[in-house]
Amino acid sequence: MPTRTKAKAAAARKSTRTRAASAASPVFARGLKIRREMLGPQFAEAEIDPAGDFMWVLHDWVTTACFGAMWGRPGLAPKIRSAVTLAIMVAQGRPREVRMHVKAGLKNGLTKQEIAEVLLHSLVYCGVPRGSEAFRAADEMLRELEQGKA
Repeated sequence: MPTRTKAKAAAARKSTRTRAASAASPVFARGLKIRREMLGPQFAEAEIDPAGDFMWVLHDWVTTACFGAMWGRPGLAPKIRSAVTLAIMVAQGRPREVRMHVKAGLKNGLTKQEIAEVLLHSLVYCGVPRGSEAFRAADEMLRELEQGKA
């Protein structure tokens, strides 16, 4: 079987798996919808589609628990959840996730100024090195978004 055909077959299996999970669990379906809205369909699919059976366990759980059950709760607006999540990512020293949640935060209604304020506030409580690293990660993502690269 040619490589292109194998790739299409693998994509079809993964697409089928996502549809089956959505049909079996309304919380997964809600989570997948939120994940796609927040991170963009390309990013969401780039994380889920290449997942083999082992990694599917992680993506199934993250999509259901994190996006479907938590981000899908009515108690906080998505904008507030984004601000809280950014602060937590700064506290944990996770620049990759800061980048991702800058993008998600913008989609959830945060402004650049609000993102800067969340990062400054986090800097005071989490420390200058982590806050500075978060600012650099956020700046990279904002520049990429402005240039249409993300």
